[in-house]
Amino acid sequence: MDKRIVFMGSPDFAVPALQALAKNWSIVGVVTQPDRPAGRGRKLQPPIVKVLAHELQLPIFQPKTLRETAAIDLIRKLAPDVIVVVAFGQILKQDVLAIPSYGCINVHASLLPRWRGAAPIQAAILHDEITGVTIMQMDEGLDTGPILSQRSVPIQHEMTAGDLSVALAQMGAELLIDTLPLYFDGAIKPRAQVDAEATQAPRLVKADGELDFNRPAEYLTRQIRAFNPWPGSFFYLEGVQIRVFRAQALVQKQAVPGKRYIIDSQPALGTRKGMLVLSEVQAAGKKRMSGREFLRGTHNWIEDQED
Repeated sequence: MDKRIVFMGSPDFAVPALQALAKNWSIVGVVTQPDRPAGRGRKLQPPIVKVLAHELQLPIFQPKTLRETAAIDLIRKLAPDVIVVVAFGQILKQDVLAIPSYGCINVHASLLPRWRGAAPIQAAILHDEITGVTIMQMDEGLDTGPILSQRSVPIQHEMTAGDLSVALAQMGAELLIDTLPLYFDGAIKPRAQVDAEATQAPRLVKADGELDFNRPAEYLTRQIRAFNPWPGSFFYLEGVQIRVFRAQALVQKQAVPGKRYIIDSQPALGTRKGMLVLSEVQAAGKKRMSGREFLRGTHNWIEDQED
């Protein structure tokens, strides 16, 4: 309880960890990203971690980058025993990693070495049945440091990336609080990752959300869940973007990839294997609606087949 902790984090995923740490340890500083313009008015908005740190009356620091000498000197003056990093958004260089006597500890949203990188939650939904969180010692690589502890959880069938992020954030906070006392006492031996088993989950961009109907329907349903809320999944209907929030795969149905169908009064699209039935969508400039509502108001959906 007498250890000095600097916390680094920015988005919603970091909030449970900061809340848990504040209840159990002495936080001497919170380092988060600078305020950014957001929304239609492009007004400066603080990171959610800054909002929480202000409520907890913790010292807040927002350097543009931790590569600057002034930022590194700031961290040194805080004299942390350990730096806890949760979705901070910058890779720490050796000048920062070497400051705390117990090093820098990261909460990562995957079972490392599987899914190193910026989008581990989305990658796990796309490809896996089980995921989890890892507490690791940081080095200069991207999620390559030794593992201190891990905890796993099955991915529920209807879970979106938003749902899973909430669950893993809470799990990561709980595991962090369980791990730190053992780590400080020397009861945990860091375990090196096996690089040969590593997989990569690079940062996503908006264009990644476009649905490719040459993929199987089952894969596309995973994509729709994995990319919800961001970057979203979408296709184009005669030049109009249609976002897809929920869909089901009918793998037993044979169809032409990209061709439009009607199944049980719902819009459907052919894929490489099976049909993708659209349950909830949103056309550009309109509200979210069920597939049936969308179909009733869409006169250019070609009715090729009806079951």
